[in-house]
Amino acid sequence: MKMWPFLLLLVALLLSTTATLPSEALNVRGHLLKSKTFLSPAIFLRPSSISNKIYFDVAFPIGHIALKSFDAEVVDEHGVPVPLHETYLHHWVVEPYYIPKGTDVAETKLSKIILRRNSGVCKTTLGQYYGLGSETRHTATWVPDPYGIEVGDPVAPPEGHEEKWLLNVHAIDTRGAVDKLGCTECRCDLYNVTMDEYGRRIGEDYIGGLRCCYDQTQCKVKEGFADGEVRKMFLRYTVTWLDWNDAVLPVKIYIFDVTDRALLEGKSEPSCKIEYQVEECSSEDQAKNDCVHVQVAKQILPRGGDIVFGVAHQHSGGIGASLHGEDGRLLCESMATYGEGQEAGNEAGYIVGMSTCYPKPGTVTVSDGEALTVVSNYSSERQHTGVMGLFYILVAEHEQQQQQVRTVSWLLSNL
Repeated sequence: MKMWPFLLLLVALLLSTTATLPSEALNVRGHLLKSKTFLSPAIFLRPSSISNKIYFDVAFPIGHIALKSFDAEVVDEHGVPVPLHETYLHHWVVEPYYIPKGTDVAETKLSKIILRRNSGVCKTTLGQYYGLGSETRHTATWVPDPYGIEVGDPVAPPEGHEEKWLLNVHAIDTRGAVDKLGCTECRCDLYNVTMDEYGRRIGEDYIGGLRCCYDQTQCKVKEGFADGEVRKMFLRYTVTWLDWNDAVLPVKIYIFDVTDRALLEGKSEPSCKIEYQVEECSSEDQAKNDCVHVQVAKQILPRGGDIVFGVAHQHSGGIGASLHGEDGRLLCESMATYGEGQEAGNEAGYIVGMSTCYPKPGTVTVSDGEALTVVSNYSSERQHTGVMGLFYILVAEHEQQQQQVRTVSWLLSNL
């Protein structure tokens, strides 16, 4: 009879169709919500310089756990948040990988590293588990109860391997920049580059984007700033998690990219280009105050289930993005919030947050193989280069939920 309180709680968690449950609901069998803050390796930037490095084997919680949130921001060496108008956070991403046990990533070949990508849709280009940019301080990443992102499963790595985590931080220093927005949008003319980081020639039709603002490049700076003070910074990130337990329902991570034209062009393989360009609207549209650039793409969701979380990622000029089902129904909408001041987290002219979706469990369902449409809206009052229109969702597959219910039913029948 001592099992009854736990079993009744577990049944309630698994069968609930109400809104997000309090975090204490998962504190069963002594599994408490945990949180820890870490620092990335040091990032050094001169005025208008760029750092875009991948750091392997970064600090991360150890064990078989359910990730509940991952929050981050750029801070200086004293722990003080750095405003976007001084150092623009273009993006950060984190992703697990497998490496042979007992080896140091600095001493092993990258070919021996096995990336553990998310569930799609753009696995070859957007494999991260978490990732945001300038909006990071005011964008929720909380995975609602009773769900969690499962990592650290001891049986998941290939034989002889162990799980580690990598972190990529792309930071653009804009102190003394002749054109702060142009530098953050990676306009090629401001970086004076003709080759990308892989030695490939950059065509004249490529006006701006990631190919021009790679690691150790320099944006055009005002006189007297080129040899300015080197600033030491870190990405400070806080991970919240639970030890994995029977009450947690696993979710799959999917990232949709509005640049993928494959399905609209009748092709089978996704072609996620990550970034695109927004052209300035016509004088007629400006006169009508109708300067909105709309980019649309369709992508296939391989496995369906319940959407329990959704958020978009956009750059300056972004208005918001939405995700729609095959029948046109709205699945999730994520809108941009702009700052109004100078302090970190409220920088005028920068996106400082994206709204998130938290549907009630069971209310937003998608099917296996359903073609979803992602829509990204940007202001086109001026040209924007290197913009993004990504949409992250977390999906709880029905088969996994049903398996949990069957497990509880078996426990109840064998009391």
